[in-house]
Formats: sequence, structure tokens, C-alpha cells
Amino acid sequence: MSIFLESELSTAERAVTSKFHIIPMPLEKTVSYGAGTAMGPAAILEASNELERICVGKEPCLAGIFTEEPVSCDGSLPDIMERLAQRTEASVRAGQIPVTLGGEHSLTYGAVTGVQRALGQKVGIIQIDAHADLRIAYQGEKHSHASVMNLLTEEGTALAQFGIRALCQQEADLRNERNVFYVDAEELVVGGRMAVDLPEDFPDLVYVSFDVDGLDPSIMPATGTPVPGGLGYYQALHLVEHALKGRRCVGLDVVELAPDGNAAWDFTAAQIVYRLMAACS
Repeated sequence: MSIFLESELSTAERAVTSKFHIIPMPLEKTVSYGAGTAMGPAAILEASNELERICVGKEPCLAGIFTEEPVSCDGSLPDIMERLAQRTEASVRAGQIPVTLGGEHSLTYGAVTGVQRALGQKVGIIQIDAHADLRIAYQGEKHSHASVMNLLTEEGTALAQFGIRALCQQEADLRNERNVFYVDAEELVVGGRMAVDLPEDFPDLVYVSFDVDGLDPSIMPATGTPVPGGLGYYQALHLVEHALKGRRCVGLDVVELAPDGNAAWDFTAAQIVYRLMAACS
């Protein structure tokens, strides 16, 4: 198995005591359009070897990056979520930041559950996405990739969404019922907005969930549902970086890469992972 940034890391920088713990999660159970997310983590790890150490003036690898074995995705979704929750919980308890590589977006439920168990409190989620993921039991599965934010907000986790441009009435209603903060893609893209202030009462401890389909398909076509009108590369990253100011990132994931043979998209996803590590440094 490849390890993240293997070509650049010293022996000390890949130790188990590293600040960042990469958790590959080749999950593909509930995809409802294009397939291929099971291959996402391996593609990101391979592409990461072409990254440079410095990112926006920082070197996240100086704090160490340890790549764990992939999480088994056999069995029922509740069992799979618990396996991931145990991984992220262990990382946070050890003072580390878990970085989960997907895989479909349903994995965020397990990742956030483990983080919150370790912290003993709820966090706020910053979500970059084309979809609201607030459907209830989509296609009969409550752990669907289209339902992950429904589960988390139902349990009281705060949510801020950026880049949404595909949702149903049920999701629009739930946004209002659960006080979801959002600025959708058209407002962001047409207005050229690169920064949005979160509500003052949004939690100080933040988890970042970056679905690559939040980006415009001209930048990231290798995903199951490439919705037009998406965010720009720098725009999406600046939105996250601004939202993190004055807050602490306690975990993150990058999900929904479905490799199509073009290494450019794998590299883009790997660069996003490393840039988010820099934002959490």
C-alpha cells in the first residue's frame, strides 16, 4: 500500500506519533449514479507522491503524516461506520488529526462520530459539496451518501454548507428546521465570493468534509455526480480557510473521487488533502 507523500517524508515524519493520520476508506456501498469511489483512496495516495512539501508557505509534513491501513468496508454500513469511528476516536484521543480519504460521502458519519466521542462534545461541520446530503433514508438506506448530513444534524451537530446546487424540497425544509448555515454555489460563483463569515455561535471545534463534486466539473469531472456550476479550486479552499480562522480543525475528509484514468484529477484531490492539512496546521 502507498503512503501519503511517501516520496518526501523522512523516517521521523512518517512515525505513528505524527500529527496527521491518513485513514484510507475505500467505501462504495450506496452510490446512486456514477461508480468508482472504492478506488479513490489508492489514487489519492499514489498521486500524493508528486506533491511538493511546501503549500501556501507551510510544510504540514514537518508535523508528521502517518498513513494507516485501509478500513475494512465489508459487512453492514453501521458496522463499517463503527470501524471508522474507532479509528478517528483513537487519533483524536492521541492528540492527532484524522484525515479520512474516501470513498463515498456516507463515511463522514463514522468519522465525525469518532471525533465527537473522543472530544466529549459536538463539533461544527464545514461541508464543501454539490449536494446537501440531507435526504432521509435515501433509496431505503439511512446511511446513504445522500443522507449523511441528515444523520449528523439530527443528532445535533452544527453544519455550514458551501457550494450546494442540487437539492430536493425535503432537504430545503430540513435546512431551515435544523438551522443549517449555507451559501449556495450560484451566489458564491456569480458573486465571486471567496470568504464567508460563519455565525458567531458556530462551534470553535470544526470538522471539514470536502466532497470533490463541490468543485466545478471542468476542474473535477472524476466524481459520481459532476454537477455544473460548481466552485473554483481556489474559491473552495479559501472558503474553508476563512471559515477556520479563529477555530480549530479536529478532523477532515476528502470524498467522492472516482478515478477515471486521468491522473490530473487524482493529483487535484491529493493537493486538496495537503492544502487542508496546511489550513489545520
